[in-house]
Amino acid sequence: MRPFPLPEVYQLLEPGPVVLLTTAHQGRSNVMTMSWHMMVEFTPPLLACIVSSADFSFTALRATRECVIAVPALDLAPKVVEIGNCSGRDIDKFAAIGLTQLPAALVAPPLVAECFANLECRVDETRLVNKYNLFILEIVAAWSNPAQNDPQTIHHRGYGRFVVDGETIVLPSRMP
Repeated sequence: MRPFPLPEVYQLLEPGPVVLLTTAHQGRSNVMTMSWHMMVEFTPPLLACIVSSADFSFTALRATRECVIAVPALDLAPKVVEIGNCSGRDIDKFAAIGLTQLPAALVAPPLVAECFANLECRVDETRLVNKYNLFILEIVAAWSNPAQNDPQTIHHRGYGRFVVDGETIVLPSRMP
């Protein structure tokens, strides 16, 4: 073993796939790339996520308390990176990057048609927002695209590097 740089530890622990977070505020929809998130409860399904206060989406999420988490497959990786490399303050990312907005059932922010799953969310808890930019979201509706069978996701490893989901293995488990 040798010392590992503490600012790079996140690269070892990135838990889930890169996702897109959509918001709608003051008549304008936005989409951002996000990789700092994790499930924190089964029922109701709760998701914790970090949205930097520097992000254009932060203000919308804080004000409206609604968002959609859209899960892109590998084929969207170039668009996912492009979304993360620009700000919704400057452009309409949906139009500029070529993503299709679909109406959500229970929240104002749009679903992303090209993604294989979309999770409609409402902010459940904000006590850690001021200190850590940590939102707890309750997933209130979930959608999947049956045409995208067994999609591969991408996982951020830092500095433009990603890992792609690999082979699925099944092992005996007594947990659901």
